[in-house]
Amino acid sequence: MSAEAERAAIETCIEWHAAFNARDNEGMISRMHFPHVRIAGGRLHVWETPEDFVAAQEQTTASLEAEGWAKTDNFSREVVHASEDKVHLSLRTSRSDTDGNVYHVFNTLWIFTLIDGRWGVQFRSSYIGDVAHGIGATTIG
Repeated sequence: MSAEAERAAIETCIEWHAAFNARDNEGMISRMHFPHVRIAGGRLHVWETPEDFVAAQEQTTASLEAEGWAKTDNFSREVVHASEDKVHLSLRTSRSDTDGNVYHVFNTLWIFTLIDGRWGVQFRSSYIGDVAHGIGATTIG
């Protein structure tokens, strides 16, 4: 079963990033579970509901565009741990500008959970630095 879980988590990750790059809110939240937690920039960010996450996306898009963002890519995905209902996925991620130049590369750990028959990312821990992240979340710390 863990091979099936690994495949599902990787597929969900790829689909989430496609939705993120398209700025497709429904596509992103349909591949997430809530509450959704992210550690980035030295802080813990929590979106309690899909509505909390969606409400922040206009500001997130503006922040991404202000830093010159055009797309985010994962150029490596490695399963760290897996069970039938949870997968830890280590990602090496880049952000590129409109000319295709990579301007930021960072490591991140995502935890995917199987809830009510659906895989979704529920936790992200990113070594992202000072670029756009955590907008619209309850910030702790």
